[in-house]
Amino acid sequence: MTKTITFNDLRRIKDSLPDGSIHRIADKLNLTDQTVRNYFGGSNYSLGQNCGMHIEPGPNGGIVVLDDTTIYDMAIEILEEQGSK
Repeated sequence: MTKTITFNDLRRIKDSLPDGSIHRIADKLNLTDQTVRNYFGGSNYSLGQNCGMHIEPGPNGGIVVLDDTTIYDMAIEILEEQGSK
């Protein structure tokens, strides 16, 4: 399932995650931490892979189309857990 979001909103989600969340997501999905960072807008492809994120220029940092929302969904779940504590 794809999702469209602004780049700034995607970065805001990443920046709101508690410490250790990137590693937690990476471990659960058997990915490198850098691959998860790349999903949220990072660009270090020597240490991580591209995760099917496509950016189109525009307002709010541009529009991002996420081909697979698994990492996004896990990040939202972590934020919801954090909010319920």
